[in-house]
Amino acid sequence: MDPVILRVLALIVIFASVFLVSERLIATIQQRQRGSRAVNKRLKMIEGGLDREIVTSRLRKSAPGTFANMSGLIGQLGRSVERTVIASSVPLPPNQIMLGMAIASTAVVGLILLGAGLSGFSIGIGVIQLAIALGLCFGTGIPMIVLSNMASKRKKRMQEQFPVALDIFVRGLRSGHPIASALDLLTKEMEDPLGTEFGLVVDEVSYGADLRDALQNMADRWGIDDIQMFVVSLSVQNETGGNLAEILANLSTVIRERHSMYMKVRALSSEGRMTALILTALPILAFSALFLSNPAFYLDVAQDPIFPIGFIGLIVLYAVGFITIRRMIDLKV
Repeated sequence: MDPVILRVLALIVIFASVFLVSERLIATIQQRQRGSRAVNKRLKMIEGGLDREIVTSRLRKSAPGTFANMSGLIGQLGRSVERTVIASSVPLPPNQIMLGMAIASTAVVGLILLGAGLSGFSIGIGVIQLAIALGLCFGTGIPMIVLSNMASKRKKRMQEQFPVALDIFVRGLRSGHPIASALDLLTKEMEDPLGTEFGLVVDEVSYGADLRDALQNMADRWGIDDIQMFVVSLSVQNETGGNLAEILANLSTVIRERHSMYMKVRALSSEGRMTALILTALPILAFSALFLSNPAFYLDVAQDPIFPIGFIGLIVLYAVGFITIRRMIDLKV
């Protein structure tokens, strides 16, 4: 037989084999996806055979509290980092994340000092300052930029889901469901992150916690005003009485109008927010990238006697600019 014909037949057989295997693989994946009824992380863990107590323990291991009783700038900064880590959905407690960043920063400082010493640079105050700054950039700054980006996306998704969740909750109440049953309905109908968060509330109530305390814990974890208003509405209705479904329906309308106004404000301030993002992240990323590409560029200058003074002034100016920009774009609606 002609070799050309054999080659064409071989290519046809290979193509048919790959096509059939791909079709079978795609069909299997689609069948598994259709068979899975879980719409959020908590339900997937329960569907996987884990006990509800174990699921709650794993999901609650990121609960805030390490800096809850601390006051001042350190406490405020610690609580902000905790809230960022929790909102980013990283499967580790905030204290472990912060410990890991501290260890990474220390390791980077040690490696820079060791490398500078082995390369023949004298270890002076300027080199130590440079090593500490780079250690904070690599070990703390860049990870916090990544975590903040992840947290902002999930928080935005949470704010978009909450009015829909209120509508489902109100329909459950109007159809005769009690509050606990209406909340359980949210855990089965809502996707992440809201479905899992309400699932934690339901589990905490099932294990004996007060409903208002469980909802307040969720509000503290996220720091979203909409959830705080929901908790206040439930607390006021519990103490004074009234039609809870009507109250929450009005609250849903207010939240939607407030969200519409908020999106208009974000659109008008988008240029300022993007400028703030660039001016905040670019110095850290450029500083780190330039050192990785050419360490001698900084190490040669760091041995100058005036470098420590100028470097401290640079850090102070960056901090002032960072705080000023953050306050300028911190718009309340």
